Amino acid sequence: MYLRFKKILLLVTASLIAAIILTVMPACGRVPEKTDQPRNVTVILDWVPNTNHTGIYVAREKGYYSEKGLEVEIIQPTEGGSADLIAADKGEFGISYQEQVTYARTAANPLPIVAVAAVIQHNTSGFASPADRNIETPADFEGKKYGGWGSPIEEAMLKGLMEKYDADFSKLEIVNIGASDFFTSVERDVDFTWIYYGWDGVKAELIGFPINFMLLQDLDPVLDFYTPVIIVSEDMIKNEPALVKDFISATRDGYEFAVDNPEKSAEIFLDDNPELDPELIYASQKYLSKNYISYAEGWGFMKKDIWENYSSWMYDSNLLENRLEAEKAFTNQFLTE
Repeated sequence: MYLRFKKILLLVTASLIAAIILTVMPACGRVPEKTDQPRNVTVILDWVPNTNHTGIYVAREKGYYSEKGLEVEIIQPTEGGSADLIAADKGEFGISYQEQVTYARTAANPLPIVAVAAVIQHNTSGFASPADRNIETPADFEGKKYGGWGSPIEEAMLKGLMEKYDADFSKLEIVNIGASDFFTSVERDVDFTWIYYGWDGVKAELIGFPINFMLLQDLDPVLDFYTPVIIVSEDMIKNEPALVKDFISATRDGYEFAVDNPEKSAEIFLDDNPELDPELIYASQKYLSKNYISYAEGWGFMKKDIWENYSSWMYDSNLLENRLEAEKAFTNQFLTE
């Protein structure tokens, strides 16, 4: 009888203890139950919406994000670049570019941001001019006006290329045109400027505006850098790696769809951005869908030597305060299955 009572008492006591533990566990690190509520995620663009961003819009429209439990909002940067906003926890994911990440990580007060995917695996930008200006190599920059946005990197690039082609940099005039349209600028103010072929180059084709275009990496292989890239904060990688992987996986699906379906992808992009010129969007998308993926590994993958070579060029050009630790600036870990 006593033994039976003792056994019952022990069982009751154990049950009470278990109930107490279950009650207090949330305050002690208990994993909360999963819910059907989607996780809200903000993507901060680098500029106005354009076909560099199509895969994100496709992933949202096709339900690739919702399949991962994500509700994605796409916004334009308000003040400061996307790197500053991501570092300040104003959004989970941002669109940036290799030189911005390099500047951010090597500054006196570095920003803890990391590139987790390359939207395009080769640089599609370069110097463009009206064909009648006869600017075909950097040697032809002498005696001309260049229209830029006042970045030290432009001056270093122009100077280095002119020296490589035995031209006198002092004979080039640099004019700050800010965000002025390429076509307006070269018809009114300057002889050449820096463009992305997938936008202004394609538009030149559409409107019958003959240009000479010099792809940067054709002039110097070191200038084949990643632009744009998707960035996150170091804290996001440390604390929410599953979220980063889910977002990148869905985004990759969006860009892969755009590779195979440029016309449908352009249509999806225009549904969200109806104010843009449909003819330009369809033509630009056709061009970029062929350029999103260049490596056998697949969309998004980046190479260490590209990060090292370009950052070394920036450092040697006195554009950086410190050398970049390339292995900390980017990762491919979220692109693997």
